Amino acid sequence: MQPAIVVKHLSYQYDEGPQVLNDVSFTIEHGEWISIVGHNGSGKSTLLKLMGAIIPVTDGEVHIDGIRVTEDTFSDVHEKVGIVFQNPDNQFVGATVEDDVAFGLENYGISYEIMHERVKEALNDVDMGEFLTHEPHHLSGGQKQRVAIAGVIALSPNIIILDEATSMLDPEGRIEILEVIRKLQREKHLTVIHITHHLEETLESNRIFVMNKGELILCGTPEEIYTHSETLITIGLDLPFEMKLNRLIFNEDAFVTEMELLNKL
Repeated sequence: MQPAIVVKHLSYQYDEGPQVLNDVSFTIEHGEWISIVGHNGSGKSTLLKLMGAIIPVTDGEVHIDGIRVTEDTFSDVHEKVGIVFQNPDNQFVGATVEDDVAFGLENYGISYEIMHERVKEALNDVDMGEFLTHEPHHLSGGQKQRVAIAGVIALSPNIIILDEATSMLDPEGRIEILEVIRKLQREKHLTVIHITHHLEETLESNRIFVMNKGELILCGTPEEIYTHSETLITIGLDLPFEMKLNRLIFNEDAFVTEMELLNKL
């Protein structure tokens, strides 16, 4: 089986502007949860656009499930990759929740009977089945993001990219949305790429990619990445509470869970 995503020597520059990606390479296997972190301007949003076939690859290679991303293969990639964006309001196009989730399916020419079933299933998957006839703008922020996720899930992608999809939610809302995605990942065997600036959301990742000034500077498990806390702080990232407290009390750069920290105190 081909890896879910292969990126080889990827660089990118917008028009005559500065280089925003510089020789980035990595491989992501099917079923992995990868968190990508970095300060504003680190290149993570451009990387998302290239992996999601939103902008063309001009220098290097991106392969999605064995398909090399070119402008000729954009539509093939879009069938495999779903993106949940930061602001769900920017994704709503339907008058009702049902209409909105159905929009992508309509574009693929899915029959009404199949479309109706897939919409209901997707909304049930995110615990929004009772909101079929509701108007999206009357929903809470967390509910809107669940509907946006349902719109992606209805298209049956293999890979989901979360573009800071929790950043506009309160802490409780962020936890709920991530729990929904984790449940879907398990049930549908999804590969998840989670772009975030909340480092506490990375602790259960299979791997974390750290971006800075267009380069992939660290890549590893949470246990490996959080031994480099000083580097994370230097590039402007805010450590999770457990790691902050561990540094403050024990002067250690290490990955610790809440329970491990309590046992040390």
